[in-house]
Amino acid sequence: MLSSDRDILTEAEAWARSGRDVALATVVETWGSAPRPVGSHLVIDGAGNFLGSVSGGCVEGDVITEAMDVIGDGRPRMLEFGVADETAWRAGLSCGGRIRVYVEKVG
Repeated sequence: MLSSDRDILTEAEAWARSGRDVALATVVETWGSAPRPVGSHLVIDGAGNFLGSVSGGCVEGDVITEAMDVIGDGRPRMLEFGVADETAWRAGLSCGGRIRVYVEKVG
């Protein structure tokens, strides 16, 4: 079990060094009641494997989908999820807060 976001970053680097296509999602801003703090990470590879968390499971599915697109086209994305966003309700972020997640390709 990885104990910190630093461990997740180390694993992301190892995945990339081993030849896997990798994207990194990072919580860059929160408002109100957010499930994970700023600096939380989720690493995703081109096969859809992932490690870490940006929302405690609430929006990971949508972040992983966007990360796969980032891996494919190399263009980073800024995602925002909140209770007023219909996507957030579908994804389960109903804690009343909002989060902003930056997704970028590693390497």
